[in-house]
Amino acid sequence: MQILRIDSATTGDDSVSGRLTQMLLDHFTAQHPDATVIEHDYGTDPLPHLDPVTTGAIRRPEEARTPEMQAAFAKERAVLDEFLASDIVLVGAPMYNFTIPSQLKAWIDRLGVPRVTFAYDENGPKGLAGGRRVIVASSRGGDYEQGGPGEHQETYLKTLFNFLGIDPEFVRVNKAGYGPEAVEAGLAAAREEIAKL
Repeated sequence: MQILRIDSATTGDDSVSGRLTQMLLDHFTAQHPDATVIEHDYGTDPLPHLDPVTTGAIRRPEEARTPEMQAAFAKERAVLDEFLASDIVLVGAPMYNFTIPSQLKAWIDRLGVPRVTFAYDENGPKGLAGGRRVIVASSRGGDYEQGGPGEHQETYLKTLFNFLGIDPEFVRVNKAGYGPEAVEAGLAAAREEIAKL
């Protein structure tokens, strides 16, 4: 059993999504005390955004890579391999400007690899990365419904992980921007949801 925790908030100790991922981690390590746990806080130690070299390293077959791409391959592929080796993936996803932080997008951009996590056939796209649980710890300052006006965070993540063959689960705190009482109420409700996972 391997559990991968990904955080992406830039708010440090004030991060509501970080509190949610910690609650989720506590829950699943209690269920699986012998699990290997890997944690990355990309809010404080971000992956670089993709560029032509890293994109080619990830997506091109070996024979089509430049020497620079070949040199970058192992480090870039390690991000995906870590994801594929994990049984449970906890994704801290705060809403920033109606969508996800760019730090989280940089991680996601290393997951969508043709012929590895998805492929196309005569019926369209097919996800190849099933077989693991992805639980998204979602926090939003306002009160949003998935797919409603201005909500491009959970909808995007659901679309992305579905494309890879995964049906993500969500634990959320809405109204985090309404003040400490609203945050604590949201966390209390989330704690009840987490207990059912």
